[in-house]
This record gives sequence, structure tokens and C-alpha cells, in this order.
Amino acid sequence: MSLFDRRQKTVIAMAHIGALPGSPLYDADGGVDKLIEGVIADIDKLQAGGVDAIMFGNENDRPYELTGSIEAIAAMTAVVQAVKPMLSVPFGVNFLWDPYATVAIAAATGATFAREIFTGLFASDMGLWEPNAAKSLRLRRQLGRNDLKLMFNINAEFADSLDRRPIELRAKSAVFSSLADVLLVSGPITGQPAETSNLRSVRDAMPDTPLFANTGVNIDNVTEIMSIADGCVIGTHFKVDGDTWKAVDAARVSRFMDKLRTLPSAA
Repeated sequence: MSLFDRRQKTVIAMAHIGALPGSPLYDADGGVDKLIEGVIADIDKLQAGGVDAIMFGNENDRPYELTGSIEAIAAMTAVVQAVKPMLSVPFGVNFLWDPYATVAIAAATGATFAREIFTGLFASDMGLWEPNAAKSLRLRRQLGRNDLKLMFNINAEFADSLDRRPIELRAKSAVFSSLADVLLVSGPITGQPAETSNLRSVRDAMPDTPLFANTGVNIDNVTEIMSIADGCVIGTHFKVDGDTWKAVDAARVSRFMDKLRTLPSAA
């Protein structure tokens, strides 16, 4: 089956890359080699636990920017390319919070999918947030990667939408006018769950488009969330002590995946 086939319940696990060069939290002594080592360790645990796909993200590049720096984009591309031989599952890319860098890295590394904020207008921690879906999709075409699936996060983390249309109408627009391949619904910040009512509204409005819960899915709420969504993206819950900034905990991954596979359509 395809990764986004609606007949299954798909888990995309985050492989968080440490702070990249140029970022305030970057470990210059460890360098890019340390970033690669950390990602490899997480990949091994995630794949052993049975996740369906892995997504690389620069979660620790705090404070976040809306336009990626040259050095950070180059470093993330190098990390993803270095760990590709270790992968036995499909992979994706998300460079926070730059959709053009995300598409470029994904295209260059041969990713199957990419996630970002491609549509909307937001007041955010980073200031006014105004992505351009047309530019992102044109870049995908120019790079010869029309097969690259784009996951549209329609309610941004760390931000409030200035578009006051109901979320289900924004979801319809994202598919109709901006050609979203997959819809994502998020909570307010990393690690916090999406509102179930938001998931339900988008599901009812767009029954034929793959829908993923983007944040806050855990072993306690997975049954409810997966009764609505086709899949989820998980980072924080798979970490030691459920702490976003720690390494992946293999036991947490296995427990979650064991429970998921008991759900209808998840076998």
C-alpha cells in the first residue's frame, strides 16, 4: 500500500536533528558529525519499533525563523543524505518554517513527502507569517519532483490564524486552490494534541483527502484520534520521559505501535 493509503493507519515518526549551524543552540564542538550520530541512534529505535515512515526536522533550531539560512539548509541536507543508507522505511523532510527550503531539501535527498505551512496568514512568535503555496508547488515542479507528496499543516503551531474562516473551509481551500496532497491538523505547540473537534470538522468536510493528526498523539489518545484521522506524526511521545528534546525511547515506540496495530484498519 501507499504511505497515504486511507485503508491503513500510518505513523510518521520524527527524527529530530539537533540545532543546525548558525542556530544559537548549535554544538559547534560536536559539529555536523554529532548531529548525524544522534539521528542514526533515533532512526535505529524508530525502525525497530515498527513505524511506517520517518520525517527529519530541525526542531531545535530555536528561536525559529521563517526563512532558512544557507548554512542550516546545507547542513540539514548533509545530515539527511548521510543517514539515508540506514533507512528501511520511506522518509520525509520538514525545515521549520521555510516551505521552499523544505521542498528543496526533500527534492535533493529523494524524500517521499514534505511537511510545512504552505497556506494561510498567521500572527506568530516569528512575526507575520505569510507562506506562498504557489511558489512552493512551482519549485516542486521545477525540481522535477511532482511525485513528492506535500503535507499541508493548516493550523500552524506557535501561531494564530488571521484567516477567520472555519478550519474545514480552510482545509477545502487548501485542497481545491493549492493542491494539498495531505491535510494536517495541529495543536497550539509541539507536543500538544489537536482539538478533536477540528479533526472531525476537517474529516467531515474532506472525506477523500488523507488527514493526519500532526501533534500531541500519545498512547492514551491514539484510539480516539485514529478513529477520525488516517494517520499521525509523532515526535514528543516517542522521546525519553515524553520530553521533546531527549533521545528516542525504544520501549515507548514499541508500546505505542503495539497498541496502534490492535486498532481497526491498522493491522
